[in-house]
Amino acid sequence: MATEVSGVRSTGAVLRSNPAYQAFLALRTVFTVAPVLFGLDKFANLLVDWTTYLAPWIDGIVPGDAQAAMYAVGVVEVVAGVVVAIAPRFGAPLVAVWLAGIIVDLLTGPGFYDVALRDFGLLVAAVALARLATVYAPGRGPAA
Repeated sequence: MATEVSGVRSTGAVLRSNPAYQAFLALRTVFTVAPVLFGLDKFANLLVDWTTYLAPWIDGIVPGDAQAAMYAVGVVEVVAGVVVAIAPRFGAPLVAVWLAGIIVDLLTGPGFYDVALRDFGLLVAAVALARLATVYAPGRGPAA
């Protein structure tokens, strides 16, 4: 594959060798695939019974039962993953806010503090993706 002509590397080759761009691609991929897969699993409950993570006070204020709430959560997660894929500058902050809501749910429910801590790490990674997307998102900056 020829990426150099007369000693000049193509923009794509330069970006692919840039560690910040590599981090952007890794985070974008993870925050596209994971929300879609976890969102779809809200309908199948193959990984876990997702209703156990719903704080009782939230279950008390949402219409329907806990499983119906998980269906709504699943739809939001799939949409968030698709938005990250299409427009990471908007999708990454959406995922960060969504994770903040999940953290509140987990901290106010029955003892899922370890999962809340993990989700805090994911929130920080989503913020990092949002920052990197201001430079590398399609239609902006060097990747355009």
